Amino acid sequence: MKKTIVAMLLFGLFLFSSCCTQKKADDKKASTSFFDTTWELEYLSGTRIAFEGLYPEVKPTLILNEKEMTYGGNSSCNAYTGSFTFNNNIFQFGETTRTMRYCDGGGEEAFFGMLKKVSKPVIDSDGKLLLLMDDVPMMRFKKVAKK
Repeated sequence: MKKTIVAMLLFGLFLFSSCCTQKKADDKKASTSFFDTTWELEYLSGTRIAFEGLYPEVKPTLILNEKEMTYGGNSSCNAYTGSFTFNNNIFQFGETTRTMRYCDGGGEEAFFGMLKKVSKPVIDSDGKLLLLMDDVPMMRFKKVAKK
């Protein structure tokens, strides 16, 4: 009887330790899962115009290339690219180069203006990418595709 109880306790301890190890590995994977993925903007804070009014047809996208340390996508009007730094879980977006198509409605300027202000990336419990200013979500993206 005592051997059975000891065996069950050891087995339970083994299961518990393997779950904890897996959780740490999952946490590390989740912290970098925003790289090399196409993200589509679904929320932008700080604008006076409703989100649907800013982006009535095409929503902006963002791709963060970890190897090249570049970002790019489509602003809903123009293609864009730039470089970024990422240290201690803090982004610093560099200057953005974009195509020169005329854009109406203010959505592109709102997008780039906010991109300059955010610094912290977080993947929330729904798998969405949040870009934070301090600890406040300013932009929210949904995953569209993995590269």
